Amino acid sequence: MSDSNFVDYVKICCRSGKGGAGSAHLHRSKLTAKGGPDGGDGGRGGHIIVRGNKQFWTLIHLKYRKHVIAVEGGMGASQRMTGAEGKDEILEVPLGTIIRDAETGEIEGEITEEGEEKIIVPGGRGGLGNDHFKSSTNQTPRFAQPGEEGRNEWKILELKLLADVGLVGFPNAGKSTLLSVVSAAKPEIANYPFTTLVPNLGIIKYRDYQSFVMADIPGIIEGASEGKGLGIRFLRHIERNSSLLFLVAADSDDIIKEYKILLNELDLYNPELLHKKRILAVSKCDLMDAELLAELKKDINKRFKEKKAVPVVYFSSQTGQGLIELKDELWKQLNNKDNGFDY
Repeated sequence: MSDSNFVDYVKICCRSGKGGAGSAHLHRSKLTAKGGPDGGDGGRGGHIIVRGNKQFWTLIHLKYRKHVIAVEGGMGASQRMTGAEGKDEILEVPLGTIIRDAETGEIEGEITEEGEEKIIVPGGRGGLGNDHFKSSTNQTPRFAQPGEEGRNEWKILELKLLADVGLVGFPNAGKSTLLSVVSAAKPEIANYPFTTLVPNLGIIKYRDYQSFVMADIPGIIEGASEGKGLGIRFLRHIERNSSLLFLVAADSDDIIKEYKILLNELDLYNPELLHKKRILAVSKCDLMDAELLAELKKDINKRFKEKKAVPVVYFSSQTGQGLIELKDELWKQLNNKDNGFDY
């Protein structure tokens, strides 16, 4: 997905349909000159509904649809006939979409399954016909209820990508390159920071025709949780990933320090993110010869020695070194419920 067609936030004015008025009709026929009330109820107004659709990956189709208006319900009729229901307005959204009230910011629901529906603004109820108001003291009521007004509310639709593995790292750590090598995704890649401006998804093929979904999240910088850089806008996408793959380049000045900075930013944004399964992957290992790589592994093992540390994998997207081991470790974590990392 390119930056021109990935939209993960839209604000929409939703107006549900007004309920139809009840009928105040009195029965008349060739045989009945003064019959009793037989007015039917009005139909309910149309709802505004969101529905999950796994074919969608973005909210771009709603970006310029600022007003969604449902149809009013029909009026009741004679012979106790109920008016037609107003046509519902259905908004197809990607799985992982959250619905918020625009004024309070309160989460009102989320869509996580194909075909799942949620009424976000209900239509007005239809008015009761005069048949409901007859009594022993008023056998021919000549009035009926009007329909209930529809509601006019602003809603925010916010997408949090659903993926098995989320790539977390500083800009230019090699996340997009990894995704392009292990999947059919074609993210923009260049040798400068902030190449990735939108999340990218890729399906990773594994052994025996199995697969899992990986998300390339735009790079995080120190202070992202406070609004610095581009990362804050996309930190919410990390919340939906089952496992997190932390990428730090082999030529980093201090791999463990960078890893801890990333952990700290996630902790400041949402402490629950630290309870997710995670792997530390050292990328760009082709930049180091065998002797330097051995020294690097020795140093990291020493610093992790006294803690229940995360698994560490070393790989190179350019040469393919360690990619099989990386997939194996990811698959193992995705199918292992245990998590209790201290570091």
